[in-house]
Amino acid sequence: MSAGKLPADRADPLQHARSPNRTFGPQPPGAQFEVVGKRSRKVDAAGKATGEARYTDDLALPGMLHGKTLRSPHPHARIKRIDTAKAEALPGVLGVVTGAEMPVRFGVIPWTQDETALAVDKVRFIGDPVAAVAAVDEETAQAALRLIEVDYELLTPLFDPAEALARKDVVIHEGNKHGNVTKEVLLEFGDPDGALARSDFVVEDDYEFHGTAHAPIETHVALARYGSDGVLTLWSATQIPHYVHRELARVLDLPAPQIRVIQPHLGGAFGGKSDPFSLEFCAAKLAIKTRRPVKFLYTREEEFYAHRGRHPMQMRFKTGMTKDGRLTAVDSKILIDGGAYSSFGLVTTYYSGQLLTGPHDLPNYRFHSTRVFTNKPPCGPKRGHGSVQPRFALEVQLDRLAEKAGLDPIEVRRRNFQGAYTTTVNGQRVTSNGFDQCLAQVEAASGWKARRGKLGRGKGLGCAGSMYISGTNYCVYPNDMPQAGIQIKVDRSGLVTVFSGASDIGQGSNTVVATIVAEELGLRLEDVRVVAADSDLCPVDLGAYSSRITFMVGNAAIHAARKLRKLVQQAVAEEWGVAPERVALAGGFAFDLEERARVVSSAKAFHLAEAKFETLGATGSYNTPNLGGDYRGGTIGASPAYSFTACVAEVDVDLETGEVRVPHVWTSHDCGRALNPVLVEGQIEGSAYMGFGEVFLESHAVNQYGLTTRPNLLDYTIPTALDCPEFHASIVESLDPEGPYGAKEAGEGPLHPTIPAIANAIHDACGIWLTKLPFTPAKVLAALQAKAKADAASGGTRGGASGGASGGALGGDQGGKR
Repeated sequence: MSAGKLPADRADPLQHARSPNRTFGPQPPGAQFEVVGKRSRKVDAAGKATGEARYTDDLALPGMLHGKTLRSPHPHARIKRIDTAKAEALPGVLGVVTGAEMPVRFGVIPWTQDETALAVDKVRFIGDPVAAVAAVDEETAQAALRLIEVDYELLTPLFDPAEALARKDVVIHEGNKHGNVTKEVLLEFGDPDGALARSDFVVEDDYEFHGTAHAPIETHVALARYGSDGVLTLWSATQIPHYVHRELARVLDLPAPQIRVIQPHLGGAFGGKSDPFSLEFCAAKLAIKTRRPVKFLYTREEEFYAHRGRHPMQMRFKTGMTKDGRLTAVDSKILIDGGAYSSFGLVTTYYSGQLLTGPHDLPNYRFHSTRVFTNKPPCGPKRGHGSVQPRFALEVQLDRLAEKAGLDPIEVRRRNFQGAYTTTVNGQRVTSNGFDQCLAQVEAASGWKARRGKLGRGKGLGCAGSMYISGTNYCVYPNDMPQAGIQIKVDRSGLVTVFSGASDIGQGSNTVVATIVAEELGLRLEDVRVVAADSDLCPVDLGAYSSRITFMVGNAAIHAARKLRKLVQQAVAEEWGVAPERVALAGGFAFDLEERARVVSSAKAFHLAEAKFETLGATGSYNTPNLGGDYRGGTIGASPAYSFTACVAEVDVDLETGEVRVPHVWTSHDCGRALNPVLVEGQIEGSAYMGFGEVFLESHAVNQYGLTTRPNLLDYTIPTALDCPEFHASIVESLDPEGPYGAKEAGEGPLHPTIPAIANAIHDACGIWLTKLPFTPAKVLAALQAKAKADAASGGTRGGASGGASGGALGGDQGGKR
């Protein structure tokens, strides 16, 4: 179908909603569902709990070799010579590969392909892959790596993004006409300068967001086999099998039909497996060379080198507001540390500004974001890609403005609520919007009105809000084909098998697909089986990123299932001599709505349909409508629907040590409709958990030599159950007109407000504004001491934004605290 148009059978959601049959789009309040909206467990839960689920590293093939990667010990150097002769001569080594054998540059985004499977001429960070070997066991492979000789010419490394931006004499990627700049975006909407000049209150300050890693339980792993039929099969722990398939064909110069990519069960990703990676190409190349299966499994240390984690950002925000609490303008300037390669950096740069224009109405807005290369592990998409960092800055700014105006922070957000079915200042179409309900829920649940500012010294409450995309209008490689597809096969036993290209990375997308098909065909959930993420068997899906699967794959599933339902109803109706509208499907049966005693099993109904229409099957697809502003980059960040979140955090600050305890986090999320409330609540809590970890514990950084400082899960600290607050998740259902049954995303949006809510709660507790993450005890204590010194100099007591230190430095606004 063409972009922006639904197939004829779902062009009028309201028409379907008036019929007894379940429909595309939202149902009216109180609509009855058999499967949708029920609290069921994931379809793969039992297999994972019992150990039956097979992950990539669980797979072992006859004759399988083990691969290992030689990595650069230098952050920036030219490769003068590589000699692999000694490694190749080692008994037990069957293959060695270097960058010269795979010189084609790759990358998900066609315009920024700057990586090679192995370094060809230069290394650009400590850990950059240089060569790879395949041997009979891991010990032999490791021994072979030590025998590879590499001569390097050391070059000046750049670790600081400001220095990388300024230096013209040191270029990390020769041939880049913009020096070390990977992408620069300057967009202005309205008159921000004029609006700021007319504002009653203005807050301006610097904010810093540090780098963090995904830290999935399963590290990267890939297994390749080159068969006697000339077909290369790759099993990979990836969340983008389709893009891996495309890049394997390019880099290895193989016909695409001779490649099969399978994603087995995945042990977490969070965006960290959204790129093609060196091990996938090396496993494939060595399998072709040796004619033996080859497996690469990254160690935890290698996982931190592969990285693609949260971009560090240095942000300058200037925000204006009127006396009655209306925002006037936002002006931001952001420097983004991209690490050694582009990855998704083009999109990151846009997202750092484009996704900030809701849920608050911004009448005037400018952002100037610049991403630069540095000689550090490359950054990429991490849960809430590109917008978590500026959301932290903006939401803290709102609280500072609220304080200056003497207004309640939640009330300020209410007054600036943009509403539903509107267009943002940067041209993004907003459909359903339940942010006001989200605010009301966390306000009530936390006891905000009765407790904020009254908990005693060192204790406080803070709030924040956010929005996020439900998939993106921006397809990574331009084409007119669907962004998601589904195929359904009906068996005479009554079993329905759904073939989905979507990647279930633990978020439950297979359960969502099964739920929708079961609802549409009137089946029990256990009578639907999902086969997913196998390029030989399943339709193309673009991957598990940008929170796209529920919305896009869900709509494709409805499209396919509705075609089948129509055939089944028609065949049964003909058998009974009634109109098709009288035939309902539910609970594993087909029955007559007017004569309930007339009923047959779903299997029998399928038999009648197969006899009438031949072998039963159907396909369905989804593509976004044309969205976004009419300007360069206007489609990046445009989404068919946006989710909205409100959060309140409670903190307890030890004023003597600087330690911060978080007893409670309340998060309310507008997901359109909860297709499975258990899954949605899990995503809300998981997102809040990840944000909590980034506030206090996590930090991915390099030392003065460019070496990653904490490449293991002992030193890279993530919260345990003992560290965590009590997470309280609640759901708002705004019923989006284009989502499947009204559903929108729930996997990334709830993370955003957690971080600024905690920052704002710390200010409520002790009067300091923390603007530089992470909030370590040392930073908190330094800010408390700076505030005490400023209070003593001014004769003040508790609070006071003028005494509110920004991670040890004074804040940029003036005025007293309550």
